[in-house]
Amino acid sequence: MENKLNIVTVIQARTGSSRLPNKIFLPLSNAPLLYRMYERVAASKLRGTIIIATTTDKNDDQVEELCKEYQLNCFRGHPTDLLDRHYQAAKLLTADAVVKIPSDCPLIDPNIIDKVLQFYIDNSDKYDFVSNLHPPTYPDGNDVEIMSFEALKDALENAKLELEREHTTPYFWENPDRFRIGNVVWENGLDYSMSHRFTIDYEKDYNFIKQVYDELYPINNKFTLKDILDLLERKPDIKKINEEYCGVNWYRNHLSELKTITSDQTKN
Repeated sequence: MENKLNIVTVIQARTGSSRLPNKIFLPLSNAPLLYRMYERVAASKLRGTIIIATTTDKNDDQVEELCKEYQLNCFRGHPTDLLDRHYQAAKLLTADAVVKIPSDCPLIDPNIIDKVLQFYIDNSDKYDFVSNLHPPTYPDGNDVEIMSFEALKDALENAKLELEREHTTPYFWENPDRFRIGNVVWENGLDYSMSHRFTIDYEKDYNFIKQVYDELYPINNKFTLKDILDLLERKPDIKKINEEYCGVNWYRNHLSELKTITSDQTKN
């Protein structure tokens, strides 16, 4: 199906990470991580308009300055209510559909973004929300979620739990009777969601990601998931850098509140 939707891709970004402050400014191949993240998303053919959504906190003036330096769209919104921040950024750009991608995924494969978005475009009359993480199969750090603007507005008006506001999309997952939900799985039948970690939350995650960039970016700045997996096959010591954190995610603190997440989808 031809895409006639106005798609807006929101990359959420802030300086105030509790575990690794200012991680979005750490260098990857001579540029800030956030820009390399943007570069990966921009390589997607279907991503539409990209906007960096940061907070109104003074500390995040730096994020706005980076966006100006690299000529990126920037929106500043609520510091903790990311559901509102996504909605306001999407409303500003009159989105028909809104893509959520966190800024801690600088190894995300543009082809995976396109796969999820194409599935949504082809089935936009059947689904309100599509992701590749409920349940996940791809390596952690390839997170793509897309929803209609109307569904996002519904969530904004009705989500009450703090975790639903902070993490933007759990209200969709938790209400399958209210929303038509689709999920895209890795076509090879594998599930690396708990065994491979390509996201950044800890210093060892940065060391891992930096090593991948050092190895692959000079050869092909649009390296793919396959390129990363081939590298880890050739050099297994790279995978070991942050292996202790594989499977660790924010779900672990909310298992009693989330009906659709099971304990085997996270670890402490």
